[in-house]
Amino acid sequence: MHVGLASGFAHQRGDSYSDTQFIREEVENLVLAEELGFDSVWITEHHFTDYSMSNDPLQLLTYIAGRTKRVKLGTQVIIAPWRDPVRLAEAIINLDIISGGRAILGFGGGLSPDEFRGLRVDQNKSRALYNDVLDMVIPAIETGILEGETETISQPRVELRPRPFKSFEGRKFCGSLSGTSMFAAARHGFGNMVLMLPQRGKEVGPDKYVEVWQQVHGAGTRPPAPMVSGNFYIDEDADFAAEQGHKYLANTMRAAVKNYSLDKPGTFADIKGYENYENMTMPPEAVEEYCQNFGHGAVTGTPQMILERMWELKEVFKPQGFFPHLYFGGMPQEEALKSMHLFAEKVLPEVKSWEADASIDDRFLEAAE
Repeated sequence: MHVGLASGFAHQRGDSYSDTQFIREEVENLVLAEELGFDSVWITEHHFTDYSMSNDPLQLLTYIAGRTKRVKLGTQVIIAPWRDPVRLAEAIINLDIISGGRAILGFGGGLSPDEFRGLRVDQNKSRALYNDVLDMVIPAIETGILEGETETISQPRVELRPRPFKSFEGRKFCGSLSGTSMFAAARHGFGNMVLMLPQRGKEVGPDKYVEVWQQVHGAGTRPPAPMVSGNFYIDEDADFAAEQGHKYLANTMRAAVKNYSLDKPGTFADIKGYENYENMTMPPEAVEEYCQNFGHGAVTGTPQMILERMWELKEVFKPQGFFPHLYFGGMPQEEALKSMHLFAEKVLPEVKSWEADASIDDRFLEAAE
């Protein structure tokens, strides 16, 4: 079983803690992940707030590629509507070449109106842009040729140099499987990324995506096995783990509510393709209770309890790997390091020993042949 480490670059340590120090520590944590035995590291994309201070995952991963030798490098996720297709394809190819073929690609569609506004992208065109960007970029990172003519993008034919040197087959995932994004994901052979874990006892496998996949690829076919993430707090004291995990995940959700304007009812009512998100908005006075309840969704406990929960998730989702967030919500650096080390020592070896029906690592070996 493949096991990686995800970072949301979630600051939430207050204005007195400098962005410079925070970013440097986050990057060093991901470099350390290789030494601790993790198979991959994953970085998000967000802009303009402390919710997630990772505005260019491909740039950060390219730097980490130069500091490491083995660990694979995943995007969780690149927001396709925010990207120029030529520059995106070039950055992906550069990362893969510099890293020796260690890139794993995750894509998403974006949600925050403030991020769309700040990047000068019309959110009403987001769904179309998502499809159009991926329809150009995914073939280009295989063939080295990029072109397309759509309502949102007019791109003349160009040959990308440097050329791609390995296939990305089996190394592509989608972080938002809803609406038309499922069909785009299926067309391009994406696996699913389970980013938010359900509460225990409420797990539902990816049946809807399997249905869409079979509409695209034919009856009896199945998408690549998913990758599973989530927020984990590990400690030898189960009660302390529950208390801390709840606190930090509630912190993360407070920042998320602000980032996504979920405390502003009416935000999504008139944004094309996002109308259903209006159901997630709430009046400001309801935010704190919502965040406290959300905090209970963290996976917490002793190493043995974490192993038991990960086994349950393995049985439900049949993943080819996990990439948990082991620190989040403004957790102090010393606490983040403690969490990483304890997980690496007492959980990582056992999970890596589990059998998976399919493995992303096998696809890397195939691409290298």
